[in-house]
Amino acid sequence: MEFPATRLRRLRSSAAMRSLVRETHLEPSALIYPLFLCEGEGVRREISSMPGVFNLSSDEAVKEVEACASLGIGGLLLFGIPDEKDEQGSGAWASDGIVQRGLRAIKKSSQAESLVVIADVCLCEYTSHGHCGIVTRDGDHFDVENDSSVALLAKTAASLAEAGADVIAPSDMMDGRVAAIRTALDEAGKHNTPILSYASKFASAFYGPFREAADSAPQFGDRRTYQMDGANLREAMREIEQDIAEGADMLLMKPAMPYLDVIREARNRFDLPMGAYQVSGEYSMLHAAFQRGWLEPERAMLESLLSIRRAGADFIVTYFAKDAAKAL
Repeated sequence: MEFPATRLRRLRSSAAMRSLVRETHLEPSALIYPLFLCEGEGVRREISSMPGVFNLSSDEAVKEVEACASLGIGGLLLFGIPDEKDEQGSGAWASDGIVQRGLRAIKKSSQAESLVVIADVCLCEYTSHGHCGIVTRDGDHFDVENDSSVALLAKTAASLAEAGADVIAPSDMMDGRVAAIRTALDEAGKHNTPILSYASKFASAFYGPFREAADSAPQFGDRRTYQMDGANLREAMREIEQDIAEGADMLLMKPAMPYLDVIREARNRFDLPMGAYQVSGEYSMLHAAFQRGWLEPERAMLESLLSIRRAGADFIVTYFAKDAAKAL
């Protein structure tokens, strides 16, 4: 019996050969680094559940801008941690809100020109109850009102665009928010500001460390009535279709690794630029394994990111962005 003429190992014989025929590539320009902006000056407070990630005052955030630009990273995703919160989350759309001030400071840096600065749009960091919209309660029962919440999200988007955000990224999962935000941006003269919609954001156990970072854990109940059920792939495609119809310019899938099948299905169906968010829980569990010596940090980090790219993401929001850019 003759040995097969095709030997697939021929194309794995050296690092140079493997690089030549590699199908999926990682580049620093495809990485987005999240920043958590807080009040104060000179503040760089490490988040206990997320090694190497910090709450940053605006002046410290500008330093991160310069570091990210020097590494060739593609962009930043901004979240705000206000000192004061209320039932409506009014700090989200205040002209002097924490992210609005941070945007102005970042945009003054000459290094910011090489970065796409994305502003997350949600109310959970700003509300006293920690939910992503206006809450009504009747005894033990509560509801997050959709339409009144959408009005405030649209107001927030316009405020962030006015402050200098290059991209607006609604993450709340209220129905109709993309259309409302598009209208608000256009009415504010921000016709060219794109919307990066968290088009299928699942109610996930992997958000835990983020809620420490952003001080955004719900004070009661959970978010399963508005974030998606993790069992539903077809419904995720309907969510994406609706956001595209309402005017989304780009899509963001969240979380990433537990939902690689959703990313692949979306990539097969839709032509919009699409990213995926390697969320806090994904980052923290890898770091826990690194600290115990169970995984080789650089290889595991890059392999995790490569899996997300291979599934179909054009860009990746990740807390590994700086470390990965250095490795690449």
